[in-house]
Amino acid sequence: MRGNLASREPGMLKAWQEKNLYQKIRSVSKGRPKFILHDGPPYANGDIHIGHAVNKILKDIIIKSKTLAGFDAPYIPGWDCHGLPIEHQIEKKHGKHLPADKVRELCRAFAKEQVERQKADFIRLGVLGDWDNPYLTMNFKTEADIIRALGKIYHNGYLYQGQKPVNWCIDCGSALAEAEVEYEDKTSPAIDVGFEVKSSSSQQFLSDAFGITIPADVLTYAIIWTTTPWTLPANQAVSVHPDFDYALIQTTRGFLILASELRQACLERYDLSGETPATCKARHWNICHCNTRLNRAR
Repeated sequence: MRGNLASREPGMLKAWQEKNLYQKIRSVSKGRPKFILHDGPPYANGDIHIGHAVNKILKDIIIKSKTLAGFDAPYIPGWDCHGLPIEHQIEKKHGKHLPADKVRELCRAFAKEQVERQKADFIRLGVLGDWDNPYLTMNFKTEADIIRALGKIYHNGYLYQGQKPVNWCIDCGSALAEAEVEYEDKTSPAIDVGFEVKSSSSQQFLSDAFGITIPADVLTYAIIWTTTPWTLPANQAVSVHPDFDYALIQTTRGFLILASELRQACLERYDLSGETPATCKARHWNICHCNTRLNRAR
């Protein structure tokens, strides 16, 4: 590249650090209205990935734009240093059945190492912040403040004891977060369901859409297929694709609304035969079964 950016960019970042750019911005912004971004901390376990980069860069854009807009927008980075993944890493490296105080010591050392590695990468991305004074959940002051806050919650009567099911690792002897649980593969049934079109206005809408008269005493169903039948009680509507062709099929069970390409396969699956007096393109109409009406989407 003619701009030679690959070698110039590290030099620019180094110049920012030598000039104490972040501290100068804080000095110039003193007295302005505050804008505080509370950054959810990354976990101190492993090198950063593209998700970390996107998260931090977007937040950096917000902070810098607010600074340019006339706010005092400090950025205090932080890290989450507690949790089972770090304990697993120590267990892999040093084995099980270590004294509890030794485990905590090793976990702290491991988390500190990961913080420094991630910090270097975030600085390399050009993110400005108070990198020399980050907040860490494992700082003794932070841990003490958590206990103080819990004490206030208890003192004000907001803390109570109840029952709640939690995932528990028998091997680790620890509660597990949802993200740490490996779920077993589950095979669910696939079912076809017919939603009856009941209101006279919906029947009339179908007659107009398909260009035929549907007798008032003949049942009409919008057919859906799903692999998540347990969600059916919460359904609010049945939607159709505006660019697909749909067929109105007359069977012994009534009129069925099916995608034209699937009508033969569906009829065979239902063990039915029928005639297709009309087809039409959906053109943005929706079948809403919650109030048994058919409306054109706007």
